[in-house]
This record gives sequence, C-alpha cells and structure tokens, in this order.
Amino acid sequence: MSKTVSDINEKIKEGTVKVVRADEMTKIVQDLGPERAAQEVDVVTTGTFGAMCSSGVWMNFGHSEPPIKMTKVWLNDVEAYAGVAAVDAYLGATQPSKIQGIQYGGAHVIEDLLNGKPVVLRAVSYGTDCYPRKRIITQITLDDLNFALMSNPRNGYQRYNAAANSGEKILSTYMGKLLPRCGNVTFSGAGELSPLMNDPQYRTVGIGTRIFIGGAQGYIVGSGTQHNPQNRFATLMVQGDLKKMSPEFIRAATFTDYGCTLYVGIGVPIPVLNSEIAKNTGISDEEIFTDVLDYSIPSRNRPALKKASYAELKSGTIEINGRQVPTSPLSSFWMAKKIADLLRTLIEKGEFKLSSPVENLPLTATVKPLSLQSYPLPPSQPEPLSLPASSKLYRDRKRCIHCGLCLALCKKRVFSRDKNWKVHVESTACDRCGLCSDVCPVKAIFVPMNTAKNEKT
Repeated sequence: MSKTVSDINEKIKEGTVKVVRADEMTKIVQDLGPERAAQEVDVVTTGTFGAMCSSGVWMNFGHSEPPIKMTKVWLNDVEAYAGVAAVDAYLGATQPSKIQGIQYGGAHVIEDLLNGKPVVLRAVSYGTDCYPRKRIITQITLDDLNFALMSNPRNGYQRYNAAANSGEKILSTYMGKLLPRCGNVTFSGAGELSPLMNDPQYRTVGIGTRIFIGGAQGYIVGSGTQHNPQNRFATLMVQGDLKKMSPEFIRAATFTDYGCTLYVGIGVPIPVLNSEIAKNTGISDEEIFTDVLDYSIPSRNRPALKKASYAELKSGTIEINGRQVPTSPLSSFWMAKKIADLLRTLIEKGEFKLSSPVENLPLTATVKPLSLQSYPLPPSQPEPLSLPASSKLYRDRKRCIHCGLCLALCKKRVFSRDKNWKVHVESTACDRCGLCSDVCPVKAIFVPMNTAKNEKT
C-alpha cells in the first residue's frame, strides 16, 4: 500500500488524518510492523530544540531621510553584516556585543526583537551622491522592520557527537562545561525525535518541505552547511518569517566562557507514504549511536572514547573505562516533544498542510577540512595595462558584460549596440575624456587618462 502527499492533505482537509509523534511511532511499528503501521498512520511529527549556532536574520530597515547606504551596522552594539545593499543586513546569532562581549550577542538581539523590546540601530556610511547621509542612530522594534527573515545555514543535525574531557582542567566549549578526568558527558540532538533521523533517505525532506520553525511555518531551502549524510550528520538550511515566530521557541543562550548561541525549535512532519518510510520512522533511541569525543585534544580529529546509544546517554550515566560517568543533554527533549505535539495539533486542525520537496536532499556530500598552506601574497594593486602612448581606448572583451552604461555618456558615439543589445566599440573617434572608464561597472574599459590629461593641458 502507498499514499501520496496529496492523499494525506485531502485527509487533513476532511479531518480524518491520523498523526502520531515520532517516539509514539516507534512502539506502533514494533507492535504492528511497518506494513500495518503505514496503513494506520498518515503523518509522523518530529521535533528538536537545541543550540543552533549557525542561525541569523536578514533584515530590511527602510530608507531614512536623507537616505544612507549602510556600510557598517550595529544592533544594541552587536555588528550585523551590511555588505549587501543600502539598508539590508544579516545579523548572526553568535556575533558578540562590542560592549558586553560574549555574554550578549546576535541571539539576544533576536530574542529582544521577538519580545517586542526596542533595539538601538546604529549605522555609518562613506556617503554618496544618492545616499548622502553618513551616520544614523535610532531605536527600532520588530514591527518597524520591513522584512525580518530567519535564515539559518545549518540547523537540525541528524545526530551529534557527545563530549567528554580526559584532561586535568575544566574546559568551556560549545558543548558546555566539561569536567576534568571524564567527570561528565554532554550530548545534543533529539534522538528518535530527530527530523532527519526519521527519514534517513530524505524521501520526504528537501527543498520546499514545509516545516515548523520557531513557532511559525517555514521551509527547508536546502541541505545545511557541513551536510554529511554518509556519516548520518545531515543538516538543514531553513528559513521562516521572524515576525510570525514566538519567543517560546526561539531562545538566546550563553555558554559561559565560550559565547552566545540561539536555541531554535524545529519540527518536520514526515508523511508515511509506504512501509519503508513507516519502518524508518519507527527508529528508537537504542538504535541511534554516536561517538563520545575527547575534547581535551585540541584538534579536529579528536579521539573517540567510546560509542554510546541515545538510550544510554538519556539514561543519565554511561560507562567510560569501567566507571559510570553522568550525562546531560544540551537539547531539550521536553521542548522537542512539545514542538512535535503542537505540529500534530496544527495538522489535525487543518492549519498545517504537507508539501512535497521540489528536490530531495543529497545522499552524498563532501565535507573537507580547511587546508592551511603557505602562498605568496597577491599585489595590493593590479598591474596597469601596458599600452602604446597612441592608444585611445581599450576594452577587455572577456570582462565586458554588454550592460550599455557607456552608451549615453559618450558624446563621440564610440559605443553602439545591435538589436540584441550587444555593445560594439569604434575607438577612432575617442577623445579620451574617460567617462566610459569611470562608468563601467566591471572595469572592462581602460582609457590612458595620463595621456588625455597631458593633451588637455
């Protein structure tokens, strides 16, 4: 027996859809088997709520009077990336405050905005003819923003390595405080509730999949950075409208002596289209294993002290070298279940429809370390073109994009276009005024201005 997403959406519309939480599906598959489970269940809801550092928000502030081309932007003294357009910026969750340091950062600004608090916007510019203003300082709220899109490059790890510390001193890490001599183990990920663990072949998860993110509907826009499906470390790139989200499911956090991060709540509905998908959604914590890495080794190739299942990690202790070591999660399983339950309620009420991906996530990907190599520094300035003194104008045909900005500026009609808007050059009439060289956006035109200036003097 097989179903389609359209079939399930019709059941949602009729109010007859059968939805269960991922951890509940585990027992259903064990009791009924995959075939019967696929007949009985239409949708499995998943959930995860954990620290997701690779998160942030695209914002549009609107134009001031007079307007400004923002080249540097700060929100509550947390710098946002402004190298995109005049009044757009991306605020990263882990960017620290210039004033408060690592205890307050982009994540806290995002949470402040969600809570309706005013945030101080400060921006500077070098000033242009069309954007004459050079600095601005004001207060804004989330309602003041024209656009606020949470766009997270890497969220929802399929599973995550656990962490321990065999060294002699306490370590402050993105996995929390690690006590010396393997005094504790921390772990992350939602285990059997993990969205990607419930669809390991990504049959229903991909570009365009509608998801729950931060209390609102959002979408998967692709595989996340460092997507490593071969080792079951797949990740998601996701987005959603920050203005529709809730501070209950978006929380700023600080790991002492490490820095700030953002807890993000994500839920992905898995349509049970056939028995194979049903079997995958029946996965249990006992079947999900991860490595416990030794963070006392300052290397990306940290040794594994042992493998442990999520069932062991969730039990509260695991054995390392014959000794029981206490474990604690960074993720909130309470919130993960709450997200999966809320997503189930929305589907049952007909307020959340499923969507088929337009393209599934890749099953293979390459994740390589950064290669540190010695190399000669490039010259600070490009070498000038070597042209004869008699040259009037040089156009680099490979760089020219045939935009046509030069057409209206040249009084000598050196530039022309054909019916396909391909730009042609006849340089014999050039008087070396240099306007074409100035206006060319890709610097494909060069006029030997030193010669032109000598002739004019």
